[in-house]
Order: sequence, then C-alpha cells, then structure tokens
Amino acid sequence: MKVKRLVIMFIIAATVQITSAQEKIISGIVSDVSGVLPGVSVIIEGTSKGVETDFDGKYAIKASPGDVLVFRYLGFKTTNTTVGTSNTINVTLEEGDEVLDEIVVTALGIKREKKALGYSVQSIKGDAMTEARESNLTNAISGKIAGVQVTGTSGSVGASSRIVLRGNSSITGNNEPLYVVDGLPISNRSFGNAGSGGGVDLPNGASDLNPDDIESITVLKGPNAAALYGLRAGNGVIVITTKKGDANKRFSISVNTNVTMSNPLLLPDYQNSYGQGGDSNFFNYVNGASGGVGDGVDESWGPALDAGLEFVQWDSQLTNNGNPTPWISHPDNVKDFLDTGLNISNNVSVSSGGFRLSIGNSDQKGMMPFTELKKFSVGLSGALQLGEKLKASVSLNYINQNSDNLPITGYDSENAFQQFIWSARQVNFSDLKDWRSFPLAPIGTAAEGTPLNWNHNFQNNPYWVLQTNTNTFEKDRLIGNVGLTSQLTDDLTFSMKYGIDSFSLLDTKRQAMGSASAQNGSYKERQIRSEEVNASFLLSYDKDFTEDFGFSLSFGGNHMHRTYDRVYGELPGLELPNLYNLSNLQTGATAELENLHTYEQINSLYAFGQFSYKDMFFLDFTARNDWSSILPVANNSFLYPSVTGSALLSDIFPALKENKINFLKLRGSWAKVGSTGALDPYSLNQTYKLRNSGFGNQASIPNTQYNPNLKAEMVTSIEFGIDAKMFNNRLRLSATYYDAQSEDLLLPIQVTAASGFTNVWDNIADMSNKGIELQLGGTLIKKEDFSFDIDLNFAKNNNEVTSLGDLDTYVLGGQWGLSLEARPGQPYGTLIGRDFERTTSGDVIYDNGLPKIDTDQKIIGNIAPDWTGGANFSIRYKDFDFSSLIDAKIGGDVHSMTYSWGRYAGTLSETLIGRETGVVGNGVMSDGNGGYVANNVVVSAKAFNQSSYSNSIESSAIFDASYVKLRQVSIGYTLPQKFIEKSILKSLKFSIVGRNLAILYKNAPHIDPETGFSSSNGEQGQEFGQSPSARNIGFNINMRF
Repeated sequence: MKVKRLVIMFIIAATVQITSAQEKIISGIVSDVSGVLPGVSVIIEGTSKGVETDFDGKYAIKASPGDVLVFRYLGFKTTNTTVGTSNTINVTLEEGDEVLDEIVVTALGIKREKKALGYSVQSIKGDAMTEARESNLTNAISGKIAGVQVTGTSGSVGASSRIVLRGNSSITGNNEPLYVVDGLPISNRSFGNAGSGGGVDLPNGASDLNPDDIESITVLKGPNAAALYGLRAGNGVIVITTKKGDANKRFSISVNTNVTMSNPLLLPDYQNSYGQGGDSNFFNYVNGASGGVGDGVDESWGPALDAGLEFVQWDSQLTNNGNPTPWISHPDNVKDFLDTGLNISNNVSVSSGGFRLSIGNSDQKGMMPFTELKKFSVGLSGALQLGEKLKASVSLNYINQNSDNLPITGYDSENAFQQFIWSARQVNFSDLKDWRSFPLAPIGTAAEGTPLNWNHNFQNNPYWVLQTNTNTFEKDRLIGNVGLTSQLTDDLTFSMKYGIDSFSLLDTKRQAMGSASAQNGSYKERQIRSEEVNASFLLSYDKDFTEDFGFSLSFGGNHMHRTYDRVYGELPGLELPNLYNLSNLQTGATAELENLHTYEQINSLYAFGQFSYKDMFFLDFTARNDWSSILPVANNSFLYPSVTGSALLSDIFPALKENKINFLKLRGSWAKVGSTGALDPYSLNQTYKLRNSGFGNQASIPNTQYNPNLKAEMVTSIEFGIDAKMFNNRLRLSATYYDAQSEDLLLPIQVTAASGFTNVWDNIADMSNKGIELQLGGTLIKKEDFSFDIDLNFAKNNNEVTSLGDLDTYVLGGQWGLSLEARPGQPYGTLIGRDFERTTSGDVIYDNGLPKIDTDQKIIGNIAPDWTGGANFSIRYKDFDFSSLIDAKIGGDVHSMTYSWGRYAGTLSETLIGRETGVVGNGVMSDGNGGYVANNVVVSAKAFNQSSYSNSIESSAIFDASYVKLRQVSIGYTLPQKFIEKSILKSLKFSIVGRNLAILYKNAPHIDPETGFSSSNGEQGQEFGQSPSARNIGFNINMRF
C-alpha cells in the first residue's frame, strides 16, 4: 500500500514537473519609439488565449516553448514572436496601418468585434472616470458620446442625474435607459420626492456603483443595439463591465486616492443697494413678524443700504443692546453662508490570478452646511477553471450609502436658497450660525420656540433648520451574479447565470416644533425593500462552414421576478419635542400609515445569430419573446426582432487602403423593442386601498380604471451609418442616421365620473424621434515625445408627439401656473403658461403703466434641445498628459421661478432699475381711439416688477436653456520607470483634475440652465431655489504595486 502511494505521488510530481517545464509565464514590456504602450493585445497564435498590456506596457501570459505570441495595436504593424528558453520577451512595435478587430461588450454581456456590428456603439474606459471622479457616475458620461443627454439636477450631495439616449420615447413611462452590470439588469430608480413643491432628491441607482470598479461603459443607444433586452429596451441600454482579475497576471495591488473640493459654479446676481421692507425710508425690527416696520416682510424694497442710515435690526439685541445699528450691505452673504464642499475617496484593490477584491469608501461634505453623504463598497470578481471544459465566474458588489442630512429643494421654507430669494439683503446670513446662544423667537410668532431669525413670519433660522430638521438616508445594496460555462464541444458552448439586485432603504424626515411648515413638529419614516432576480441560460454554436463562410447561432432564456415592499409612517404632530419615532404621536392627531407589496415577472426566450462572408460581410439577426405579468394574459406575449448588416468596403476594395483609407464600413439595421410605460404590477386588476384618517380606516379604489385590453408600447427603429479610419488611422469618422417610431404609448384618458373613475389606461399615443449623430476624431500630431488628439461629437434629435388619440394634451408636470405637457405636433415637454396681452405685431400692452396679462394658456417654450455636442482635447508630452472636455447643449427652454420671484421680492440685480426714478415699461398703451401709442406712464420699480414677474405670469421667466461648459480639465504626471524599477512600486501617477469648471456660454440669467427638480419626466425644464452647481477641483493619486 505504501509503495502504491509512493508510485502515485511520483507520477503526480513528475506530471507537474513536466507540465511546469512545458508551460511557463512569459512577461515583458511593449513599447514604441516614444515609450510604453498600454492596451496592446497579446495573443497566442491559433488560440483565443490572450491578455493586454497594462498602464505601464507590461504583460504576463502563460505559454509553452514554440508558441507564437502575436502583438497587435491600433496604428502599428503586427509583430509575431516565438517563445523560446527566455521568460522575458520585450517588443518594440513599428507604426503601420493596422486596424484592430476592436472588441466591445454588447447586449447580454456578449463580446463582439466592433467591425461586425450593424449599429452604433460607443464606449468609455473606466480609468478616465476614476481619475476625474464624479460623485454620481451618470455625470461622467456627459459630453463624451454623441446622442447622450445628461442632466445633473444640482450640486447638492445626493443629487440625482437624468440620462436620455436619442430623445424621449414614452409619454408616461421612464425615459432613461436600462442599466446592465456584468450582464445583470439593475435598478436606476431614484426614490426621492423632490419637486417644485419641495422634497428631497435622492441618488439614482447607478450612482451607487464605485467608479474604481468599472472597466468600461458601453452605450447601446437605439433599439437596434438593445433589441435583445426586448420589453426593457425601449430607451436603450447602458452596459457596465466591472474590472476582473487576470489568470495570466501575478499578485498586484492598486491604491487610488481622490480629494476634491467644491465651490459654487454660479450664484444669482443679487442687488446690494436696498434692504428689507416695503418702506423706502424706514425700518424697525420688533419681533420679525410685522410687529415693527417691515420686519415681517421677506422682500427687499426697503431703505437704501450704505447710505449712513441706522435702524433696529434682528441682531441689534445681540450686538448693541437693542439700539440701532448701521444699515449696510453684505454682498457675499450667500457665498459666505455656504461651505467649501469636500469629497475624499479611497480605494484599494488586490488582484491575484483570476480574482480581484476591491474595497472603497468616500466621504462627501456638501456646500450646503451640515449636509453630507458617505459611501462604502466591496467588490469581488473572479473566474475559476473547474476542469478542462468547465469554468465558473462570480461578480459581487456590496454598497452602503448613508447620510445624516440631505438638503431640501424646491419651494419649501426649509430650502435655504428659497430664503435667499425671499430675502433681506442687509442680513449677513453667516451671523445666524451661533443659534444655540440666541434668544428664542417671541411668543405668538409662527417661529415661537425656535432660535432668533431675521424673519419669523415665513422662515426659521436656516442653520437651526439644517442641524435640527434633518433628512436622513441609508441604503444597503447587493448586486451580483454567478455563472457556469461549459465547452460541450469545439463549436458548442452552454452557459448559465443567476443574478440578483437587492437593496433596502430607510429614510426619515424630522421637523422640530416651531418649524414654519409644521408648528407642532412632524416625523416621516419610510422603509423600502426591493429585490430583482434574473436566471438565464444560453446555448451557443459557432462554426466556420468553410474558410470563407462563418456562422454562429445562440438560443437562450431568462426568468426575471421583482418584489417591492414599502412601509411608510407619518406623524403630523409630535407629543414630545425632539423625539422622532412613530410612537410619538400628538394627542388628537391621526398618524398616516401605509404598507405596500408588489410582485412582477417577465419570462423570455431569445435567439441570435450571425452569417459572415470572408470577414467582410456580416448579417446579424435577433429575436426575443417576452411574457410579462404586468400585461393582460391575452396580450402579454410580444416578439421583438432585429436584423443588422455591415460591409467592410476597405476589405472589399483593396484600392481604398492604397489611398490612405485604412478602414471603411457601411452598416444598417432594423429593430423592434418595447416598454410597459407607467404601468405598475396592479394596473390591470380591480384593487382597493385602505387608509386611516380622522374619520377612521377608509377604503377607496384607484381613480384610474383597469383595462384588460392593454398591450405593450412598441418602438420600431431603422438606423444607417458609416465608420471610417484614414491616414494611418489618424483621422476617424462615424456618422449615423436613425428613425425611431414609438407606437401604442400608454396614457390614462379621462372617462365619465358616472363610471366611478376619472381615467382609464389605453394605448392611444404615438411619438417620433429622428436624428443624426457624428463623431470626428483626429491625431493631429504624433511624435516621439509629443502627441495631440481631438475628438468631436455632435447630435441632433427631432422629437415630435405625433398623436395623443382624442386628447389635446397630457400634463407631465409643472410649477405654479406653468405646466409641462405632451401635445400633438410639438416636442415632448412643451411649456404652457400665460403671456402678456400683445398687439398683432407682438408689443406688450400696458394699462396705467403696468402690463396686462392674457389669462389664456398658450405654448411659451419647450425643453427639447436643438442639438448637443462635445469636444475633447488630449495632449501628451513625455511623462505629462493633458486633457480637456467641452460640453454643449444648444436650444430648449427653462422656466425659472428664481428669476420671477427674485424680481418680485426685489432681491435680484435687475430690480435696481428705476428704484429712484421709476420705470416706463417697454410696450404700448391705448390711444383711446382703438389704436395704440408708446407707453409713457411711469410707475414705481416695485409695482412694475411685481406686476411683470410673479406666479400669475409665466412667459417673463422663460429663457433659452442653451449652455456651453468647460466640463473637465486634467493634468497628469506619470513617474518614469527608471525611478521605480528597483522598488515594489510598478507605477505612480499624480493628476490635478477640475470638473464643471466654467460656463462658457449661456442666456438664462442667475441660474445654471442644466437643471431639474429631480430625474423624473415631469420635473424637467423647471427651476426654483436651485442649489448651485458645483465647481470641483482636486487631485488623484494612483499607485500600483
């Protein structure tokens, strides 16, 4: 027995020794005449086994003596090297006209040769997003890809961002793309309640992801690229691939540190010549609630500042024993109120073999005092060869986000920027910070029991609000999948994947007793639990019939189910002060309680394949059938097909390459995808709701009637394009035309009240999106120590609501007298409101010196841009690199209540006109005989502004929303290898980075026109009390060991 064991051990040892002798790790550095080359493809000839060189041009791959290593890189000649006795192979590539078969990640996480695709696909590398870090990942895409419109809602911590690809395609449904991480669809939903009437904006789901874990982002902009996602692909898909370990590489550690400081990019231009009140000669503060003269007013039509006047003011009792103090301006009172924001991010990743572990954290302090957001993440990915033909993979990401306070937005007394618009310009707001040592607001005022403030009618001390009336947020999320892949034969592969996106969220809102909008205090608590599971399989066959004809075919299926649970409680009054839980209900008050559970599922079967001829002609086809529980049984089965084709003219006609056209491809495609609009899991069934109130527990049924004949929304798209590379690949061009028609869009239409309902869902609307996309890139200079690249993108989308059935309009949202609507014949997001009365030639009509308002609602603008674009400039000089990004959105409109109310309240700079002399409005007045003459009546500045700008007139606050921004500038220095070649350090790069640095062009006064109350459809193109966009400047350090 012992001899047998020894023999077995000897055989095993000998086998290992022979194997070791045959296969070894080959490593080296790939460079050109100007230095190392990252991203060079290194493949063992005749196999699919390969690696890429890292940031320092280094590679490592397992190979055997006699194997041929093929080194390929865009713009360089391919080099072949045979493995010999040496374990080190360094290669220097020579410039040439090589066009690589670029690999991109497409639908279902499938890697494809970009040259074979019949639709437009663009990608962004993850390293650029790590270096120039955005707290919200979505913002990092802005300006880099044609046809992608990103709108950041504000510069507040936790602010959401909205992304739309090639225009809006649904009237009521979510118009943002589907996000897919490592083949797993995830939720990008924001659970905030921010709107024109106030609320808190919470981060959208994609912002949970750690930028340090992202390898690449691929944007599938149209139905043609996203057709394999069927019912969920109506708005395109964003495919995120996370970083993985590499079995061919040794143990390595990467450390990344990023520090960013934030200050306001733009603040309103306030006037600093007149102070609080309505009397231009006198002011007297008694109780801040109209007990004196002007002290209860939140407007600045009072006495002149810096004119030697003295009055009793809010802080006279603190600084001068209640006696008058100088009536002076504080021009920087809003700027000084804000803090310098600070975001510190750290990430450590460890890679060994096929596995990678990443741990990251960020701590963000907002510009708004006492607001913050923390994030902690752990990522694990890897692959394990279980046998010769079986491979397992895993990708897991855990994220925790939490905040002790997020800021309020919109029209809400707890939004500090509302207090700066409805304001007293003589107040130095930062003097309110030491509120704990202040006396309390007088008894009988609305702010009774809270610290002293400059106004007690409408406002509380803003620092007290930010420290006491907090909006907390905590979210735990797990995104992950496990997979098995079996190579059944040389041509047949079978894979399975199980993925989960699960998160729990807890947020609260606290208001102390004495709050302006909650005299008795209040408390709200919400808990959300969501889980989506996807289980899929895929059988793939790939066989070249002959040397010229290739064929592949795959068949698969997916089961998705999603559960959603919400528990909500609200106390309208507190029994005990400063105790915030759902048991502290004020005697006599009624708590509001809610419990919701939903379940939905989609079952799918799909197939896709490709025919190719001589690697020059490609014909692809896909088909997916979805069965959705959201839709009626009779209409819940929908087939979504697509066909794409491409031809490589540069290979078909070799003479093109002789004329410096290295690569030329024509492509075209047709596809159908779908959506379920705004339907929820129980829009089809008769349901009822129980709700407690002061009259007990009451039952009600929804206002919208269910309809058993509903079907899915459908988007049909065609796309044509051309891709070219010329002059040794130094000039690059991509052009695309698309036409997407959205049909059977779901709307709730009005029905007679006699039915017991107000609306019923039906498929009645249609919408169109047509446009072009252009990308032009060029390497203008390429020398040994210097290179200069420019990449430009341009997109123009024409959107039109072509039908709403029998409806004239559908209201999406709005603020005060303005409504945001979908109207037939108009772009999605038409702004409707009141204008001034005008003559046939367009002159404003005045009466007694004041403009007359036309009470009829009319079109006064729309939010759709005319075109979007971006320009990226990259320069490399020796070990230094520089890049800048300019981002533009031209056209579209925005409605600004900051402007309207700022003029009404006398706080903006425009209100200085005519303060002493009066104002004569630009327009006409009646001549008494049925005609008009020029207006010549002088009225006070206050009367003019409060008649022309208010919530009774909308057109005066409509502005062109165009902007051109300097979105990003980065300067980096990479430490030369000669300084670290003998240390454990493999690379070190230091970068100085700026984001959102300047608005180079805009027409909208006082605000950043890139704005919205939240990322939802109905909150776009509107603004009030906007937290300023952040100008971010910082540095990034990346070290690899």
